[in-house]
Amino acid sequence: MKLRILTASAVTQDFLDEICELENLEWLTLEWPVTAESLEGLTRLKKLHRLKLDSPRNITDFTPLTRIFGLTRLEIENAKHLFDLRWIRPLKDRLEMLGLDGSINTTQKLESLDPLDGFAFSELSLVSTSVKDKDLSPLITCRNLSRLECAKAVSNFEGFMALADARPDMACQWFDPDWWPGRKWRGGPAR
Repeated sequence: MKLRILTASAVTQDFLDEICELENLEWLTLEWPVTAESLEGLTRLKKLHRLKLDSPRNITDFTPLTRIFGLTRLEIENAKHLFDLRWIRPLKDRLEMLGLDGSINTTQKLESLDPLDGFAFSELSLVSTSVKDKDLSPLITCRNLSRLECAKAVSNFEGFMALADARPDMACQWFDPDWWPGRKWRGGPAR
């Protein structure tokens, strides 16, 4: 079958296993809810370069995604068991876009952005996401990162202003002190 783009919803493990037989897939969107328990089969999709997982509620191991060698865009939304990003390091030089978003009703809680240090992506989305350590400094070394779309809960005023000062080439709405009523940045030329 020559199917290159597929959007599927209510993806059980059996359904995902069938999808993983579509060897020409390049772009796969698995919409709410994804009830499959393993992503291992996705490694068979050698042409896959774009993947979106919406609400993978039973997935506890995301490491198979690192073995999809053509993957350049990865979006994971509302992943119940995704807190630690250390598994993602092998994708450091491959991803152009990364989305780790929550949902309209659920905040995606991440421990730290440290594992993203030095990533090659140009876009990072952390919408409806909170980061426990509030540290944005790992993003300073993401030299291609030009657009950060995120929730205010990812960091604090000082964290956003420090990133704005370190990376004036990066766009993020939270770099604008006007989005922070009553706050003034003394550290430098925030935008």
